[in-house]
Order: sequence, then C-alpha cells, then structure tokens
Amino acid sequence: MVLPGNTAFFRDPINFYEPFVSIFLRYIREQILPPNVRLIGLELTAPIELYVLASLVFAVAITLPVFAYEVYRFVDPALRPEERREVYPFVFFVTLLFLIGVVFGLKILSPYFIIALLPFFTAVGAEPVISIMDFYNILFTTTLATGLIFTFPAFFVLLVKYGIVGTDIFRRNRRYLYLGLLILAMLISPGSSPQGNFLLFTPMVLLFELGLWIARRYEKKGKVRRVRLPWEIPKCKFCGSVIPSDAPFCPKCGRAQK
Repeated sequence: MVLPGNTAFFRDPINFYEPFVSIFLRYIREQILPPNVRLIGLELTAPIELYVLASLVFAVAITLPVFAYEVYRFVDPALRPEERREVYPFVFFVTLLFLIGVVFGLKILSPYFIIALLPFFTAVGAEPVISIMDFYNILFTTTLATGLIFTFPAFFVLLVKYGIVGTDIFRRNRRYLYLGLLILAMLISPGSSPQGNFLLFTPMVLLFELGLWIARRYEKKGKVRRVRLPWEIPKCKFCGSVIPSDAPFCPKCGRAQK
C-alpha cells in the first residue's frame, strides 16, 4: 500500500510520490464526501492510523479470494465428487453477493448516511467539519457490514440443503425476523434516521425472502440431505473415539458403552 501508485513518480520521485493507499482514500473522498464538508485530523497520529486502517481493509479485500482458495484446497480431499461440485456455486454466489453488498454500501448507503446527518450541523449552528477517522470509520464499517449481510441467502440455502435448519420455523415467525432485521439495520446505520434504516432494511428483507424461496424449492424437490453435526456423531464415553451408532463396545479401547 505504500508503493507508488502513479507513473509520474518515476520521473520525479520526490514531488510526485503518491502511494496506493492515498489513491484509494482520495477516490472514496471524491465519490462520497459532500463539497461543503471539510475533513480534519484532530490528533497528530490520525493520518498514520488512517493509513494503517485503510491498508488493512484493502489487504482483506485483495487477499480474500486467496484465503477462500486455500480453505477450499484444505477441505478438498475430504469432499465427495458431488459435494465438490457444490462448492463452486456456493463460493461464487458468496463472493458475488459480498461484492454487491460492498458496492451498495459504498455507493448508496454511505453517501446517504453522511448527507442525512449534515442538517444536524445547521440545527445546532455548527460548521460541517468532520474528523477524518470518524468519516472513514463510518464508511468502512457500513460498507463491510453491508457486504457480509448480503451473503446471508447463500449460507441460509446451504444450511437448509444439508438439513441443519428448516424453512418452516422461519416462515411461521416472519414478524419476529423482520423485527430483528430492523434492529440490525438500526445498529449498522449511523444516525439511525428512519429513511436510512428503511434503505438498509428493504434489501435485507428482499434477500431474506430470496434465500427462503430458494431453500423452500430444495425442500419441495427432496434435495435436502441430513448431515450429522459434530456433536451428533457417536463417540466412546471413555476414549472419545468415533464409533458406530449401534456398537455395544468401542473398537479402540474395547469398553462397553451401555
């Protein structure tokens, strides 16, 4: 992130040094910050803290595909052929939904939240001067949280497909789930204005209904297969080894289970 990000650096390294992190922050600032708002560093170490924070966020975004690939390579030998074929669409849709959520949070939610909070400066007779760390903390938190929330349908469908959860309990308790989603939207959205909460709450409900509809189709087609959770696998009461469910003795230690 500290490497030069502009070609002019090679002609004049002293006057044209601009690292990638500066280009990244400048792009966000130009896209989101209203023209009548100024950013200030209230602390001497604020610029350095912001560089570190932005570098971490950028590094996570860049290395996430590599991390996902390494996780897949780790579990790949234990997967059956039909399970291996299901990994690719799951990883694809999780990545796609996360990117859609990040774009939604960066391009729509974050600018709206900042614009919605500006009238309060006028109401109290204050000038719109914002701490640089406060501005980017709100932006990064909102964007990453929105990206993670958008991946919910993929994980929900996977849990239903392997019989870990069912759709009936979610369909019967929609009102409570909607209330929980509304509370979650209020926690994520800074300022918690009704318009901002509704702007985040609406796609959350649509994604929930989409995941519920896809999972329900799997149940109707009989494609749900029950898998044993780790705590449901029978183990020896004495040595902890995995044993057949109907075995009277442990194959490893030979002790009776009943």
